[in-house]
Amino acid sequence: MNKNDVFNLISKDHYCGMNVTQLSQALDMEDSESFTKLMKILNELECEHFIARDEHECYFTSDKLGYVKGTLRINQKGYGFVETEDASYYIGKSNLRLGMDKDEVYARVWTNNDGSTEGEVVEVLTHNIDKIIGVVKIKEGRKYFLSDTNIVNRKIKVTNFDDFKLVNDTKILLKIDHYGPVLKCHIEKEIGYKYDPGVDILSVLLERGIDPEFNEKVKEQVQGIEEEIQEDELKNRVDLRTLLTITIDGEDARDLDDAISIDKIGDIYRLYVHIADVSYYVKEGSAIDKEAYRRGTSVYVVDRVVPMLPHALCNGICSLNPNVDRLALTCMMEIDRKGNVENYRVFPSVIKSDERMTYTAVNGILAGDKKLQTKYAHILQMCIDMKKLASIIRRRRESLGAIDFDTREAKIIVNEKGKPKDIVLRERGEGERIIEDFMIAANETVASYMKWLDIPSMYRTHESPDPKKMRDFAKIAKSLGYSFQGGIQNVYPKQLQTMLNEARGNDDYFVLSSFMLRSMQKARYENRCLGHFGLALKDYLHFTSPIRRYPDLVVHRMLRKYVFEHCDDLAIMQKDELWCEEAANQASEMERNAIEAEREVDDMKKAEYMEKHVGEIYDGVISGIMKFGMFVELENTVEGLVHISTMDEDYFHYDDVMKSLVGEHTAKVYKMGQKVRVKCVSANRFEREIDFELIVKKKKNKGKGKKYGR
Repeated sequence: MNKNDVFNLISKDHYCGMNVTQLSQALDMEDSESFTKLMKILNELECEHFIARDEHECYFTSDKLGYVKGTLRINQKGYGFVETEDASYYIGKSNLRLGMDKDEVYARVWTNNDGSTEGEVVEVLTHNIDKIIGVVKIKEGRKYFLSDTNIVNRKIKVTNFDDFKLVNDTKILLKIDHYGPVLKCHIEKEIGYKYDPGVDILSVLLERGIDPEFNEKVKEQVQGIEEEIQEDELKNRVDLRTLLTITIDGEDARDLDDAISIDKIGDIYRLYVHIADVSYYVKEGSAIDKEAYRRGTSVYVVDRVVPMLPHALCNGICSLNPNVDRLALTCMMEIDRKGNVENYRVFPSVIKSDERMTYTAVNGILAGDKKLQTKYAHILQMCIDMKKLASIIRRRRESLGAIDFDTREAKIIVNEKGKPKDIVLRERGEGERIIEDFMIAANETVASYMKWLDIPSMYRTHESPDPKKMRDFAKIAKSLGYSFQGGIQNVYPKQLQTMLNEARGNDDYFVLSSFMLRSMQKARYENRCLGHFGLALKDYLHFTSPIRRYPDLVVHRMLRKYVFEHCDDLAIMQKDELWCEEAANQASEMERNAIEAEREVDDMKKAEYMEKHVGEIYDGVISGIMKFGMFVELENTVEGLVHISTMDEDYFHYDDVMKSLVGEHTAKVYKMGQKVRVKCVSANRFEREIDFELIVKKKKNKGKGKKYGR
């Protein structure tokens, strides 16, 4: 009798729970030696969280008793959520135990009488935070540390204050040496004075391990890279320097990693997508490569970029700057009137960009701006052809069912001191859409090519939505007045796009789009080609941004090794397959880290912006409803909480099914997507929080009005 036998018995469908005595009888392990062995097995299974005991000391599989494993996320207000692949469970402050933000935890969850779920942390499995950012406070000569993030139910002890000359409100980075009721830490870095320009953003980055500085080995290696292209290298490349070529990027972009050329032969468009050949300069296993692997991606925050590669590479020799020779990998595609790629080639090239175009200029040309059309007369026809071809490619993708979430993205405008001046919506014009369409086409084509060749690679994967999440989304959609067409068990992208098309133009469109996006699986990197649900494509990877994404660099490197240099060593190929799997996990993790850092900086700057607008009144839309209140999003994407305790027009109950708040006496309903007027009553950049209160028109009543207390 072994662990599998015991677990298999407890896992059976008809199993109704047994204590240790009953299990010993069922398993014929009643003698002393066998009973001792059974107890050992049960203890091991319980310690490994496969089984658990109920209040009667009967054993069940842990999931049957409501135990889950997940990631703990803690809010600045002190409560948290345990997030699993399938669900998210509320954890009150008193039930966090010694759990910290991002910990992997084992938790018990239950359902309350009102249908809501919550839980408690039972055990911390893995700590995922080893650094804390905060400020030094000095009172009566005594130093203590105040964390930027809410460290719940713990004290922090700093062991090396005396090694630094610190003043009040100095920002510092702590490294955790010991976890427990008291976190023992040492100062790893002095960041700067709390109120100095840029220190706030730098603090967020450093806390997430995102360092703007490169190490000395990387700096040394960069110095050894020759800026001039060697003549010998040109012999191995297709010379495209006479082909009309342009780059199109934002005004402030410096790392230009893609360029395009276009020809038209009868009804066929020949599209060239040229991508900076970073793999030529960043050699496998070099100091630069190891640091790029560790970083995984460039990080773009409000007023700066933390690049994956040193500036000498990403803004210099690798950047496809105009009127200079640059090494590239080119994907040439011949595309018919239906948007199908009839023929393609992927090859190393040398190019010379003719123009460094911006989205603003291209949008102006396509909108009919005569001055711009005259200035750029030599590429006017190219721009017209680009627009036509992009439209053809887009129609093909739409016919496949690709989902266009069309989410709103904020652009936070700051002054020279990093203070937010305004928050506006980023515009997505024709130029932006053209480049997006061309890059997706190249990514799909290269993915098909590498899959067909069956060589090691790294693919971009976006799997079909989980049915449970889809059912939850269908309930939210229904509460907004939209019915889910078709089956939920096997959802197709076209079903979701049809619903978005129905909602487009309505006040609740962005709420529906946001919740739909949240119900999707998270895109990630894999060493297998599993398809991209959101784009409705069977083959997809990232090829077009090797300056700022490590997976793209891996794809280039594998093309070079197995296609251009014809490596056919099976042992090397197997080794690369395993390495691609490891690198994909690392890249996915670093991508999530970068996204969270960017979001935290945005939240901080939005709260800082609203600090100057406390007391002002805004129109907004209810973007989320919880037991404790509702979130309201303004037109500029700023989101704040209306806490239920401030809603004094009635006593409101939370309806989990309809995701709404319902007045007990008035039957007034607040639901998602509903327009409301709010006043900003507080904002705190350090806690990254904004609080609103509802502005409600008071009805005139005869006699005395009612006041609803809590």
